[in-house]
Amino acid sequence: MLRQLIVLLLAVLVSSACSSYTVPRYGLSAENITGLRRLGAKVTVGRFTATTPAQTEIRCRASGPVRTPDGRPFEDYIRRALVDELKVAEMLSDSAPVTLTGNLDKIDFNSMAGDWTMHLTATSSNGRSLSVSSKYGFSTGPLFYLGGGGTAAAERACAETAQAFAPAVQVLIGKLVHHPEFAALLK
Repeated sequence: MLRQLIVLLLAVLVSSACSSYTVPRYGLSAENITGLRRLGAKVTVGRFTATTPAQTEIRCRASGPVRTPDGRPFEDYIRRALVDELKVAEMLSDSAPVTLTGNLDKIDFNSMAGDWTMHLTATSSNGRSLSVSSKYGFSTGPLFYLGGGGTAAAERACAETAQAFAPAVQVLIGKLVHHPEFAALLK
């Protein structure tokens, strides 16, 4: 009897093991690229840091962590996204007179309310800096499924949180490149 109970407990533990949710790779934003092309300047992008450095995952409920692809820190994901946008806008140059660096001041999500919150400070080698904040809302579905209980709802909400990260980064970069003071960082 004790042996059966132990086997049953192990089966429950294995079946309730944490999942992880990987955010998708970044997809370019046509709106951001169009905004960048209007500026017409050349720039180099340096290192991005974070207030909580090298954070590659954020815990999502009891369901498991939301992770970056390839185990790269969130600030590196955002840096690479900006670099991709600048490349397509034909603004990225290793010989540019100005280098942009960044600090991810805050990153978090609320899988219950359905939002990503990010604060980024971009600093130019010309001495100027600009801080932007973004709150990107998304749907996490119903709190409970009929017959599925809270676990299925938590898994769905965490999966949708991970899927919402790339568009949330598009919005953050959009807040930066469309900000009226962004052009001054490039001079």
